[in-house]
Amino acid sequence: MTEITEVPSPFCGIGSDDLAILADGNTLTVTANGCAATTSLFEQAVTDTRPRVNGVATGLAAAIAKAAALLRQAHAPVIGGCATDVNGMRALLILAERCGAVADHMNFNQARANVLAMQDSGWMTTTLAEVKNRCDLLLVVGTDIEAFAPRFFERHLWTDAMFVEDNNQRQVIYLGKAPSGEASTAPNGTQAHVLDCAQADLPAVLAVLRALIKNKPLQAHQVAGILVTDLQNIADRLKAAHYGVVAWAAGALAFSQAELSVQMLSELIKDVNNQNTRCVGLPLGGKEGDQTAHQVSGWTTGYPARVSFQRGYPEYDPFLNDTHRLLETGEADTLVWVQAFNVAAVPPVTDLPTIVVGRSGMVFEKEPDVFIPVGTPGIDHAGHAYRMDNVVAIRLKKLRDSGLPSTAQVLNALAESL
Repeated sequence: MTEITEVPSPFCGIGSDDLAILADGNTLTVTANGCAATTSLFEQAVTDTRPRVNGVATGLAAAIAKAAALLRQAHAPVIGGCATDVNGMRALLILAERCGAVADHMNFNQARANVLAMQDSGWMTTTLAEVKNRCDLLLVVGTDIEAFAPRFFERHLWTDAMFVEDNNQRQVIYLGKAPSGEASTAPNGTQAHVLDCAQADLPAVLAVLRALIKNKPLQAHQVAGILVTDLQNIADRLKAAHYGVVAWAAGALAFSQAELSVQMLSELIKDVNNQNTRCVGLPLGGKEGDQTAHQVSGWTTGYPARVSFQRGYPEYDPFLNDTHRLLETGEADTLVWVQAFNVAAVPPVTDLPTIVVGRSGMVFEKEPDVFIPVGTPGIDHAGHAYRMDNVVAIRLKKLRDSGLPSTAQVLNALAESL
């Protein structure tokens, strides 16, 4: 048995790098600093070590040959999931270009509101290090941040800072959704200020908040059950803060045209910056390798990870290149599903030829034509993955010797065989 310390997590989004893990052969046990977003994924057992073709165990070379044969017959393949590390995503894009496929990350619909708002008018965002060292007011909009990243407050708010003398003076406000636990409570027991409202009412609430920040006159006394005076209090606190941070998860904004609300937040942040103070956004992400996929796709093609190579060059469309839409309309004729992190994230059920390059232990409602189990980055092999703020590529460690190939090795071999 070996205890490995200072282990970074590819699962939590915030890039926690202080885990301690006990490795006993292929069995891993988190002994320190685990959380609901990391522990079970690190401790997932290795069950599948051999590829399968039509449900029958076979060798890696035979599985790759079968997958290559399916892709040679395909006219409009789609590569979904895209949950892997930097090298795995590089190999995925090479394969997509070679076989004329659509490459679409499984979380893109959740992140689409962010992408559309950023592309339309830009935004001012921050890093986790800046949040840790400077934030004196955190406004969380429409999101249960501790359910998304259980150690966020522990790691980035209630901790030693360079420019905040007393952590107890940091303010936390929840707008639109109450927290699910006590992580947002300050060390001295001060609880977060919560203004709750229905999801569908958030656009109106944010519009009023922005009007108050811009000192626009309002006739209303309340919106969505929230007093305008309470929203005025938030506006005043944002203006008075030295370094205000507005956080949201686009996937949690489950209403039509959520990108307009993200754009409202982005413009609200700019308005606060015009009030002789500093305010920045913190869009939450980093799950299932989504930020990694967008980064690699961005520097490779110029577009986020919803891009088609069907015409021999990259074409981006945030709506038409959706894996589920392509399967439902019959526009795709072959599905490749890449998921190296989460055994529960299985491919959609389809009658199309299906190739799965996934984490050992996946259980399928319908057995794919080809299943190739691969190692998990940060567990079975070293690698790099981007955390939610997109500025740091976490250096992932190898914790055990399972013998499983990496996603990059499998996809590169598949591309070469084409």
